[in-house]
Amino acid sequence: MNKISIVCGSFHEEEMKIMLDFARKQCEIEGLEISEVVWVPGAMEVPLALSRLIENGGIDGAACLGIIEKGSTQHGLAMGQAVIKSIIELQLSSGIPIGLGIIGPGAEPKHIEPRLEPHARAAVSAISSML
Repeated sequence: MNKISIVCGSFHEEEMKIMLDFARKQCEIEGLEISEVVWVPGAMEVPLALSRLIENGGIDGAACLGIIEKGSTQHGLAMGQAVIKSIIELQLSSGIPIGLGIIGPGAEPKHIEPRLEPHARAAVSAISSML
């Protein structure tokens, strides 16, 4: 069975617990084993956590779950672009599939709840399809 790790941003802890539950259920469907769940403060710390997991070895893939809300400035957009670019670079340099389950950037409160399940499940399915 292929082993994956999941990185969750704790800034939206209640929503992440829901997403993690959906990700666990999708892992069962996909035949993936979760070897570790890592909690980080927010989306900005996700790439470093992924890098450390990949460096430590023993995983065949990783998923990241988080939310980047729309704020009153462009900070979330800039951060989201940097985070996603870093995740793609990690995936390409390591050859390890990383499923992106980050809602946003630019998510408004009304967008979050309906996206929890599809984003979590899609992040796991993306890993499975690339193994």
